[in-house]
Amino acid sequence: MAHRPLPGRRALLKGSLAASAGLALPAFTRSGRPSAEWGVQAGDVTRDSALVWVRSDRPARMIVETSATESFRNTRRLRGPLIGPGTDFTGTARLRGLPPGEQIHYRVLLTDPDDPRRTSAPVAGTFRTVPDRRRDGVRFVWSGDLAGQGWGINPAFGGYRIFDAMARLDPDFFLFSGDTIYADGPIAATAELPDGSLWRNITTEEKSKVAETLAEFRGAFRYNLLDEHLRRFNARVPSVVQWDDHEVRNNWYPGQRIADTDTRYTEKSVDVLAARARRAFGEYFPVSTLRPGAREGRVHRVVRQGPLLDVFVLDMRTYRNANSPGDQAVDPQGILGREQLDWLKRELARSRAVWKVIAADMPIGLIVPDTTEGRPHVEAVAQGDPGAPLGRELQIAELLRFVKHRRITGTVWLTADVHHTSAQHYQPSRAAFGDFEPFWEFVSGPLNAGAFPASELDATFGPERVWVKAPTASNVSPAGGYQFFGEVDIDGGSGELTVRLREMDGTVLFTKTLRPGLVGQ
Repeated sequence: MAHRPLPGRRALLKGSLAASAGLALPAFTRSGRPSAEWGVQAGDVTRDSALVWVRSDRPARMIVETSATESFRNTRRLRGPLIGPGTDFTGTARLRGLPPGEQIHYRVLLTDPDDPRRTSAPVAGTFRTVPDRRRDGVRFVWSGDLAGQGWGINPAFGGYRIFDAMARLDPDFFLFSGDTIYADGPIAATAELPDGSLWRNITTEEKSKVAETLAEFRGAFRYNLLDEHLRRFNARVPSVVQWDDHEVRNNWYPGQRIADTDTRYTEKSVDVLAARARRAFGEYFPVSTLRPGAREGRVHRVVRQGPLLDVFVLDMRTYRNANSPGDQAVDPQGILGREQLDWLKRELARSRAVWKVIAADMPIGLIVPDTTEGRPHVEAVAQGDPGAPLGRELQIAELLRFVKHRRITGTVWLTADVHHTSAQHYQPSRAAFGDFEPFWEFVSGPLNAGAFPASELDATFGPERVWVKAPTASNVSPAGGYQFFGEVDIDGGSGELTVRLREMDGTVLFTKTLRPGLVGQ
């Protein structure tokens, strides 16, 4: 293997970083100087730049210092933005002019706008810039679904300890595949487990009800940052983040109205809720196409990871049509919207990377029903009819046909959403629609949420479930297991891509290695 060895790539659990990132639950006491106790994050790292995030406890100026070493003997200083209540005291600063393929150490300081001598203690982090050289290889992890179904941060369980298992692999980045919060899922103090014992959650006022106001959406994002494992992970591993439905409300679509019978909500317009959620999402994650406090911007984007990998981050929520039985013979809007589909086809055709990971926040051939409105509608793509493409399947058919006829090599689909882990192989010889080349779709998650039985398959694109691990009961708690993440390791020498599906403690459950340079496999 030409990939860098694991030991020594980040010696982080020592010195200033361990002191700053491994804190216990934030105390948030007002002192004479600003505080950054919610930790730091880096996101959408490129060969020569990165976004760095922080949250203050009061108005402050964000300062970022970078160094090639953890000692910060020689530093570069960037004067970042003023941050205040307009962004819930969050801010990002873009670091530029970084050397490619190098470990970058950074620390964030917050200064009082009126008295620069009043400065916070530094909070340190690190990331590796994208290499120019193919031989360096790429390793990343992915998963989704955090704090779902009422299963929140339980200190007795170890909190969000899955992030420690992911960090031990020392990935170049983390692909957070949506459902990053459960805005529609209140967190109660306790929940009963099958054996009669209690799951005990950390609770907050904002997470005691469904999120409707901007303050409540912000509080849902802050909730997860109460976990020390997540804060420590954020300081070590940069992220590539997308969203799905639970950042707003289960199974939402644009233009939806919440039924009057759902008394949890006083705000009945999902568009209003989605706008507030998008704003909070852009405030609490470092995403290159969103700005803290902005009402506009987009989630879909290409994150380039050197000669070996491009990641095509999809947004299967913002541009979709209404959930329906999915039996339309014509469906130009579909799940991506025409503009995003054309963008994806154009960017795939332009990509010169060996591997093109399509980061989808929902699966393709797994049937995900929507019964929230009392009718059997389709929530994802597949609608259960094994025949020719209908409804949202028409867009996927168009995309798969495009990949085949443009001879686009190295496409792999990664997703989460369904709260189990599996590997599906799609084969035209098994399919009702056969004008595509074979491809793989890998599913992982949840990170910390209820686990559910495996979804049924729709035969339209000929999927075969090669491997799966899922419970037979619904909403199995994290204490019952079935919490998962996936790893992708691209070898810099051979160019081979290896997918490993892993359990919460890092145990490998399934491995598949794919060869580079092929349109289908």
